[in-house]
Amino acid sequence: MGAAPSTPRLGAGGAASPGAAEQMFAALVGGKAYPISSEFWRQLLELPLTQQWPRDRVLQACHAFAQNNYHTKHLAKILIHLVWCLQDCLTDSSVSNAAYRKAINAAYISSIFLKFIIENAKTDNWQELSLEIDKDEKGLETFPFEQSVEYFLMRAILNYIGSVDVSPESCYLHHELLNLMLVLMSTQLCSGPSPEPKDVHPFIDAAMLQDSSIVSSVVQKLLLNFVKRPRIPLNGSHPTFSDDGEPGVLQRVGSAAANFVLLPYYTFNYLMSSNAEGASSQLAENSLLVLLILIHYRKCITMNESIPSSNVYTSDLNTNVKYAPSFHDNPYYKALNNAKDSQYDRADVEGNAQNGLVVRLSFASLFDALGIWLKDESSVLLLYSLVHGNCDFQEYVLVRTDLDTLLMPILEMLYNASRKTSNQIYMLLIVLLILSQDSTFNASVHKLVLPSVPWYHERLMHQTSLGSLMVVILIRTIKYNLSKLRDVYLHTNCLAILANMAPHVHRLSAYASQRLVSLFDMLSRKYTKLAELKNDKAIKVISDQIEADNISDDTSTELHIYTDFLRIVLEIINAILTYALPRNPEVVYAILHRQEVFQPFKNHPRFNELLENIYTVLDFFNSRMDMQQLDGEWSVDKVLEVINKNCRSWRGEGMKIFTQLRFTYEQESHPEEFFIPYAWRVVLSRG
Repeated sequence: MGAAPSTPRLGAGGAASPGAAEQMFAALVGGKAYPISSEFWRQLLELPLTQQWPRDRVLQACHAFAQNNYHTKHLAKILIHLVWCLQDCLTDSSVSNAAYRKAINAAYISSIFLKFIIENAKTDNWQELSLEIDKDEKGLETFPFEQSVEYFLMRAILNYIGSVDVSPESCYLHHELLNLMLVLMSTQLCSGPSPEPKDVHPFIDAAMLQDSSIVSSVVQKLLLNFVKRPRIPLNGSHPTFSDDGEPGVLQRVGSAAANFVLLPYYTFNYLMSSNAEGASSQLAENSLLVLLILIHYRKCITMNESIPSSNVYTSDLNTNVKYAPSFHDNPYYKALNNAKDSQYDRADVEGNAQNGLVVRLSFASLFDALGIWLKDESSVLLLYSLVHGNCDFQEYVLVRTDLDTLLMPILEMLYNASRKTSNQIYMLLIVLLILSQDSTFNASVHKLVLPSVPWYHERLMHQTSLGSLMVVILIRTIKYNLSKLRDVYLHTNCLAILANMAPHVHRLSAYASQRLVSLFDMLSRKYTKLAELKNDKAIKVISDQIEADNISDDTSTELHIYTDFLRIVLEIINAILTYALPRNPEVVYAILHRQEVFQPFKNHPRFNELLENIYTVLDFFNSRMDMQQLDGEWSVDKVLEVINKNCRSWRGEGMKIFTQLRFTYEQESHPEEFFIPYAWRVVLSRG
């Protein structure tokens, strides 16, 4: 792109010739500063822009724009024009195609150059953006100078998203604004994994300062977009297309720019798609991504604490200063957590009129949408955020009678754990752990019978309970983790869910019962191997004693971990036998069938008390078996017949009552260290 002409002009009659588009963009990225009141901006934003440029020219244009922006302030000016375009779209009763085109073009052009500047910025305070403007410049008489450009911009974007319903006419602008939001908030990608006081994120910080009315309307609209998944019309009549229906230069700029900036840019991907259903979900997906970034953001404040040094004789100069991070409240996070079910107004019951700023939507529709789209990692993160943070939604989930709507997709994803990220597995398990804290949930899952489980390939499952399937999948996840991930935290979560479920188990299937006993067998083998390794005298003759000590320490730590795991499994079996034995003959059969696996631990000081109850049950049923007069060999059916008969007469005599294991989920003290990077990884993966 050559030097900018002094006055770029359109073709005859205002038509956009290829040369005119070239001139306009050359002027935009060039060194001449155009006043904000110049006719140049109107002409630029009204261009249909049908010319196409190769990647190297797009990159050249971005370099020129970033270099000249220090002087021209063209980025700030086009952002202000975007705000004015959005205001026009809000105030006009019937918005014209030209108004939409100007707003879409302003958002899109801004996105391209913002992405490049953010990716290539060298300063921590984003001086490269050059958002300061001259208050005395003509055309800015009505600009609210008590506001920064970034606040002015974010207020307009959020206000439009929150107040304008998605329609066939406005959907393109909504989509473009959501993409721009992701770009604006992507300054976080240039910071460290943990928020620090020195971090500057001008646009998302401005979003956090918006009025509560805007915040609640944005959260509500983003959730509704996710639920309703508005369809985007795929036709060439929209003004962002060229006359022949092909994508114009702006789309071309976007696709080229996406090749050399970090944050993937999916703007107008839907325009290129031939799959209408896939295209219609793009706006819903981007709405959810924007929501996740907003709710998990944390703005750090520092509280200085004076901490004496370890030296007893300390002076003022010898005092350490510890920075204890603290965070501003996140209004979007609070709005999501306080969202209410529009079909059940608690205010009517409690007599407390709720503030009109509360987010309201149908929990039934949200529940169903989550069940359908839970295969997407972004939906899993939303489900976690709702179940953990919103008590009303958690309560709603727990009273649903069709829990399989939500649980079957979760269990299927855990079944396919090898294809999922470790973070996704964590989120799914934590959701199950939170739900399993409720005794009603644990009872309900065993009452819901599934006709079949088509995605479970190792064994045909017909008429199995949802609870039995949960037990099978959780044990399978433990075995997968033991062989592949070897993650203690994942192990603990799986066992915690099983422990919470144990006292409420009802008619556990034969397969689930066998898996439970085989889990003890598998962990006991691992434990025995570690114990033998620790006690192996040969380790003492290793020449390097330090290395030997290290090996011994590592083995001791792992042995301690597996000791705890074995105890939890024994407590799970104990809880079933103590509180639910008459309802679980298959569990009794499974421990009778594999009773030899418990023998090595019968006199073990760490396990003997937990095994006493198991042996009380074994002795009771073994004696009943011995008393039977049997013609021929024992069969499975005959053994189960004896077990069922004696389960009815079981009174639990001689059983010791242990305190029930109850696990609850608590977030880490600094959840932002996990959730901010994780939310952005989800955004990046969508590319």
